[in-house]
Amino acid sequence: MTIQTFLHVGCGAKHKDRTTREFSTERWTEVRLDIDPQAQPDFVGTMLDMSDVADASMDAVFSSHNIEHLYVHELPQAFAEFLRVLKPNGYLVVTCPDLKSVCQLVVQDQLTDAVYQSPSGPIAPIDILYGYRPSLAHGNLYMAHRSGFTLKTLIASLRRNGFASVGAIERGRAPHFDLWAIATKSLQTNEEVKALAELHFPGAVQA
Repeated sequence: MTIQTFLHVGCGAKHKDRTTREFSTERWTEVRLDIDPQAQPDFVGTMLDMSDVADASMDAVFSSHNIEHLYVHELPQAFAEFLRVLKPNGYLVVTCPDLKSVCQLVVQDQLTDAVYQSPSGPIAPIDILYGYRPSLAHGNLYMAHRSGFTLKTLIASLRRNGFASVGAIERGRAPHFDLWAIATKSLQTNEEVKALAELHFPGAVQA
């Protein structure tokens, strides 16, 4: 069995068992990167500077609820870093809030209503839009959200910033309200992208 390696970007306290069903298997070795040394990552760094991670050293990159913390003008640099560390046949798995489904709740005047319960406490649309309020109140301002995506804009941003093939899905219901995407460094067919996505997040992928 060939063992592959993925970079867990912005891992926090999470390990591979809390990533995707594919990355959590014995086929994958996890390398962890986080801005916070207290998370005890393998590398301390940010999405904008992963210079401690060697070029073309990773089979995959996993980014869960990180890219919304960047300003829009910082996205090209972050995606360039993801591409830099990926091997030629590598790919990115990224998930972030789905602003379309969250804004539907705002239109229904549920901005501060709890819409699901997380391990950290109740989550309201305002937390999904701007960042988790208790964390921000405790001074963790790096948890603030500075940008956001719909399915259309996430796919467009990944393609515009150098990923050859992209497939994505929206899960606009509690407790998700999120988007998932697969983005490959080399060109893949739609069928190959959908098969790859199925390993990580089953559903009707738009490719």
